[in-house]
Amino acid sequence: MPAGLRVKQLAVVPNLKMPAFDKKIKETTITMRKLQYCLVLIGLSFCLKTSAQNGFSGKLQVDYVPFSNYVRPVDSLKTGSTSNFKRIQASFSIPLSTKMHELGRPVIWALGLDGSYAQMTNRNYTEKIFPEEMLNAQIGLMHSRPIGKTWSIMAMASVGIYTDMEKISSDDVLAQGGVLFIKHFNPRLAFGFGPVLTNAFGTPMVLPGLYFDWVTQGKYKLHINFPQGMEFGVKMSDVISLNAVVELSGMTAEVNRENKSMILGYQQIIAGLRPEFKISKSLTFQLTAGTTLVRSFSLTDRKISAIFKQKDHADPRFTTAAYGSAALKWNFSKK
Repeated sequence: MPAGLRVKQLAVVPNLKMPAFDKKIKETTITMRKLQYCLVLIGLSFCLKTSAQNGFSGKLQVDYVPFSNYVRPVDSLKTGSTSNFKRIQASFSIPLSTKMHELGRPVIWALGLDGSYAQMTNRNYTEKIFPEEMLNAQIGLMHSRPIGKTWSIMAMASVGIYTDMEKISSDDVLAQGGVLFIKHFNPRLAFGFGPVLTNAFGTPMVLPGLYFDWVTQGKYKLHINFPQGMEFGVKMSDVISLNAVVELSGMTAEVNRENKSMILGYQQIIAGLRPEFKISKSLTFQLTAGTTLVRSFSLTDRKISAIFKQKDHADPRFTTAAYGSAALKWNFSKK
């Protein structure tokens, strides 16, 4: 169950055999486990974004989910308790060294800075279930270079603080790194794989890392990026485009429950429309309006086996709600 999300039953639920309900719980739990694994990979994605950049780039975004009802995990009952979600995110890619390889592609050393701060207002709960604040802040180093005509290698390492702001300690410091071998099929299609090392589960563990990026060009654009999401859009003019998007995002916090260090994960999948306005050659402004397809928390032991362990009930989640965000992106890469 999500970080520190120990829920007291509000009513006695008979121990009845309900195969359909049990199957639904199992399917939901497996889905949440996959989302958690994807979020580990997303933790490295801010380094991946620098792979095609040779200049200062970044993004500042605010997003908001209004109050929606808490769904009790023990019986999937929608309750009268409600929570919202407000977040501000910032990411920066700062090139330290860029030079052209003899194969015609750049060799890059870059520094990545990434931070997210979220607040939740929780109403009508009989006890504290969800955090009121979460902070994720990390710094990372990335190196990318070609190792063949169509292959490149990318190595990255990052360290950061992931906390619910109640008590910050050394347990809140999480580190991760990895090496990806990336195949460039053409300038618009790339696939990468390699080992990813993380201490999110206590003892440092190696997980398989995957990266996929495909984008088309022209008036109509399709962009698929694993594990972050996909978008399909149309260029309406030189400065305006309209995109339909589906995106996965989340946050992580180390929490202490019953004198034990655990990982609290927040997962969110949204779908919506995103008009994009090109302010200048280097600046872009985005607005997104849509809905949350998934919004949930999960509480996990800091053991690798916890990712695959079957739970007796689903993770705490919320009903579908509206979603909105605004973002400013900049890219001062040399053309």
